[in-house]
Amino acid sequence: MKILLTGAFGNIGISTLKALASRGHQVRCFDLPSRANRLLAAKFARGLEVHWGDIRRYEDVQLAVQDQDLVMHLAAIIPELSHTGHKSEKDPVLAHAVNVGGLRNLVEALQAMPVPARIIFSSTLHVYGRTQHLPPPRTTSCPLSPVETYAKQKVICEQILRDSGLQWAVFRLGAAIPVRLVFDRAMFLIPQHNRIEFVHTRDVGLALANAVDKDNIWRMVWLIGGGSRCQMTYGCMINQVMALLGQKPLPSAIFSKVDYSVDWLDTTASQQLLRYQQRTFEDYVSELHTILGDKLYWIRLLRPLVRQVLLLRSVLP
Repeated sequence: MKILLTGAFGNIGISTLKALASRGHQVRCFDLPSRANRLLAAKFARGLEVHWGDIRRYEDVQLAVQDQDLVMHLAAIIPELSHTGHKSEKDPVLAHAVNVGGLRNLVEALQAMPVPARIIFSSTLHVYGRTQHLPPPRTTSCPLSPVETYAKQKVICEQILRDSGLQWAVFRLGAAIPVRLVFDRAMFLIPQHNRIEFVHTRDVGLALANAVDKDNIWRMVWLIGGGSRCQMTYGCMINQVMALLGQKPLPSAIFSKVDYSVDWLDTTASQQLLRYQQRTFEDYVSELHTILGDKLYWIRLLRPLVRQVLLLRSVLP
């Protein structure tokens, strides 16, 4: 199948690209021609088809969708740790142009095709807003109450697809964090008591790849999370990483007191259809251990200094 993958060199994009390529699909990558993206593209086989462009320019999008059977739309500016270098909450105007304007460009380009390609759109569990006061899990029938700019834009995008007349599917993703160690202030935005559902980025890529030949995913919303083995509190999640670094649990006082838009998800239907839940957060920590390699010795040796850096990064004074 001919598949256009937007945001191909982001966190989820790379995982999806690998999963699709392993199935023999003809993948056309679409992303910004940044130095980082070009370096990532160079790591793949020479036969990789890449259309460099900007999702905000209709001409770029129109050229990219030509002759494609399916579009997987992952390109977005997210709240934190975005590979674009921008954050949706810091620059909502730019984020709107990319997140909403980009989807509108795609929809218009698909509608103009003689036979419109189908589209799978990556959304987020953040669309439910703050739900820690409600019994879990979140389901596709739960009301939407987005808080962040990013989540509000995703809700707009989901409605654009519903009104488009196209064959669409929406995948609302759980916490699919990149497999890398980053000491960022964002890690303190979630209270430790908040429920959160991890999903490995490679499992998301697998879910998307497995969806390609499914006839019964269309015009539906699917929740993509790690399942019961990946449902925990944020404190449990973050302190597993701290243990890897040789750190004691971080005090809850240095984390935000305002509930964040995370929760557990009912992924029964998506798992039954797509069979993608293969990894746990323990697997993530193990991979992080491998990636850090010899650096981990020094991180553990310099425990007091590392802890001081972490405490200074807190969102609280």
